[in-house]
Amino acid sequence: MNTHEFNEQIAQKSAWVSEVKREMAKVVVGQQELVNRLILSLLCKGHVLLEGVPGLAKTLSVKALAGTLQAAFSRIQFTPDLLPADLLGTMIYNPDERRFTPKKGPVFANLILADEINRAPAKVQSALLEAMQERQVTLGEHSYPLPNPFLVLATQNPIEQEGTYQLPEAQLDRFLFKVLVDYPDRDEELKILEMMSNTEAAPRTAPVVSPSELEESRALMNAIFIDPAVQRYIVDLVRATRKPERLDPRMEGLVRAGASPRASINLALAAKALAFTRCRGYVTPQDVKDLAHDILRHRILVSYEAEAADKTSDNVIDSILSKVPVP
Repeated sequence: MNTHEFNEQIAQKSAWVSEVKREMAKVVVGQQELVNRLILSLLCKGHVLLEGVPGLAKTLSVKALAGTLQAAFSRIQFTPDLLPADLLGTMIYNPDERRFTPKKGPVFANLILADEINRAPAKVQSALLEAMQERQVTLGEHSYPLPNPFLVLATQNPIEQEGTYQLPEAQLDRFLFKVLVDYPDRDEELKILEMMSNTEAAPRTAPVVSPSELEESRALMNAIFIDPAVQRYIVDLVRATRKPERLDPRMEGLVRAGASPRASINLALAAKALAFTRCRGYVTPQDVKDLAHDILRHRILVSYEAEAADKTSDNVIDSILSKVPVP
């Protein structure tokens, strides 16, 4: 199959992407970056952490996405008194059969909205680790596979600290993206006002894509070509997060810990997904650059000195992108 035929096939199989965007636009105004990342997460089977102040349509966007899928959706409100059993389920004793049987929790769904995920304590966050990485849950002596696809779409508020817990680094690393949700612009806010300033029920999205269509799209996405030079570029970017001072002496002491090899894997996978949504059969360096911040920002631990100087992981990524040679 030549490049033109492959691109044509991708264009046909990716038709559902525009349909999902059109359905979500009925409910969510603007936030194109957020919508695009949610669609990429579906292709990559990757979890997403959405961070933004209240009222920016984080929860609404996830519910709108769930409405476009022919799949099971579960919303879990994370609170300080939440227990692992409330999330995963537990073993219940059946007196008639004289044995324990599993009672599966709300995590057994295709799409999980973990609302305000940082309000739950460490024992609940730890319970999520197995589900997010291995896509299974252990209850008693047995492990039970989670549905396919299985995605955790989590939200958190960056400004409210009372009653919240910092997410463990091991859990943060399991998120494909960390997306910073920003305020809408003036025109978008005016449109929100026109749509929402009434007491009528909000519009809902309709199912437009099935799990089988997603699987077909993923199979095609896996065949997208990444040139060895682009692969080296991805690895160089990720390795630079560990010792950024080798690129620029001014970054000495800014980073306590850099991104793991999981970041390289996720960056390559997400770049393939982005090329797929752009109806292209190969990955470009620009695809990688477009995704670098959302893939890497939550995997870089900046030092206390960097925080004191108001330097964030995004600043480190900006410097790395400007210094690493582009193939």
